[in-house]
Amino acid sequence: MPDNTKSASKMPQKILRLVAYLLLVLCFVAIAIIFSQLIVGLLMIPIIGMDNFTQPVWTAVYSALSYVLAMIIIIIVPNLIAPKIKHLKKFDWADLGFNRLPTWTDIGLAPVAFIVYAVLAAVIVWLFSFFPWFDAEQAQDVGFNVLTSGLDRVVAFMTLVVVAPIAEEIIFRGWLYAKLKYRFLRNCSERTAIILSTLLVSVLFGALHMQWNVGVNVFVMSLVMCALREINGTIYAGILMHMLKNGVAFYILYMLGIG
Repeated sequence: MPDNTKSASKMPQKILRLVAYLLLVLCFVAIAIIFSQLIVGLLMIPIIGMDNFTQPVWTAVYSALSYVLAMIIIIIVPNLIAPKIKHLKKFDWADLGFNRLPTWTDIGLAPVAFIVYAVLAAVIVWLFSFFPWFDAEQAQDVGFNVLTSGLDRVVAFMTLVVVAPIAEEIIFRGWLYAKLKYRFLRNCSERTAIILSTLLVSVLFGALHMQWNVGVNVFVMSLVMCALREINGTIYAGILMHMLKNGVAFYILYMLGIG
């Protein structure tokens, strides 16, 4: 007969190890992103000066470099220490969501998912608007106040609509989602692992935007993009949907001048 007493005594230890792992991974991603922003800023300011640093073109360069450095840190550092830590799995391209080439299905799913996200986000934000502390109209600070020249617009477009979606999808719906799901699968059913991984990725993604209205909006967006990751097994559709969302926002903010 199985020793139920011994199994029961091991449960708290398994739960504690799981919680410790989750906190470690989530904090690592958050710290890597913040650290990258600080390092890039500290290197750029002495070189170009604070006055230039606040100009749209250099702000865009700063944002792009921060995204790239964070992506490199998050992918490379765990791979270097993985052999020394038990149960820490080294990544491969499939973990990042690049296990095949993009297809027409990926392209077709992106606008459909965008519509689903837009409807869901509108409903959730409307529900949150009943809380007095929630300002649904608060403007999002994306680092650019006014884009006056064509070069400003081009560089800002490349940062917000191309670099940011690719980097954020690789970090969140690629690396982080795969890490969390892999760890949960050792303790939970596949459905539970998917749900918990999706929620944790989306909460962190929303929290890092540091505004309630934006955080709620991108939390919903992350839920949809995690679903895309499960449907297709890749992050291509998520990247395209993210680009579409940022592209629409860019057009409204900087081309139409609304918001």
